[in-house]
Amino acid sequence: MTGFSGIARRLMLRRMLALGAIGTTLGFRAPAHATANDDWRWGVDYGAATDPELARACRLLVLEPHHARPIAPLRGPGSSLLGYVSFGEVERSRPYFAALDAAGALGPANPNWPDARLADLRHPAWRAAVLDQLVPAILALGYDGIFIDTMDNAEAMERQDPVANSGMIAAGTTLIAAVRARFPKIRIMLNRGYAMLPEIAPQIDYLLGEAMASRWNFTTKRYDALSDSDWAWQAARLKAAQARNPAITLMTLDYWDPADRKQVAALYARERAAGFRPYVATLALDRLIPEPAG
Repeated sequence: MTGFSGIARRLMLRRMLALGAIGTTLGFRAPAHATANDDWRWGVDYGAATDPELARACRLLVLEPHHARPIAPLRGPGSSLLGYVSFGEVERSRPYFAALDAAGALGPANPNWPDARLADLRHPAWRAAVLDQLVPAILALGYDGIFIDTMDNAEAMERQDPVANSGMIAAGTTLIAAVRARFPKIRIMLNRGYAMLPEIAPQIDYLLGEAMASRWNFTTKRYDALSDSDWAWQAARLKAAQARNPAITLMTLDYWDPADRKQVAALYARERAAGFRPYVATLALDRLIPEPAG
């Protein structure tokens, strides 16, 4: 369930669409756990033309911050807007790529996305870029916090070469902790990163289980249901993180054809029944897709 496949393969199409177009302490955060019948909605949209009406209906919205647009029209009453940031790799299109490459902070290309180089989470230049450049730039645009992606890379790298990549997971853990310490009032959402959760769960507000019950199959070119054991593997890790930090809101992201309204509704029902906050979208994540009514 970890590695450069899975999430990284989905990221390839999403990046092409998204980038090509282009308080005080932990105690202030209140729990917001799911119930089967509530109307708490969230969404992800990496496109440049987010539907304002659908956006304002979301309590939480994750956006690509590099699009040149105002985000105030997308903010609903009491909602939180999070800007996407990759901690585990850097695309060549990012303005900070060249400096990080010259500093030696970037490793080999992601095998599933050759235009992205894996970040050395231990390197001082990368850690300084995250704390002094990447996160502040997102917050300066008016976002309430960040959505941290690609942290599964740390575990994959360390498993692939335990000697050369020793300490990568620990470095990812301390980096997220450093972000929390530097920006104590922001909202932080983490995509998976399960190897780090025993330590980092108290530092985050939202935890996302991506591709919980369904995924895009790159071989057959269709959406597939995942096995019950795959679902249970992620669900156990989400719940374990919540046991460490009861204030965490547990989110899920599933992929399915929105025209198949019956199956989409079933995915929402399954995740809610387990106590999660679900969102079901297409692979591209380039538009908001409303939950089927009724």
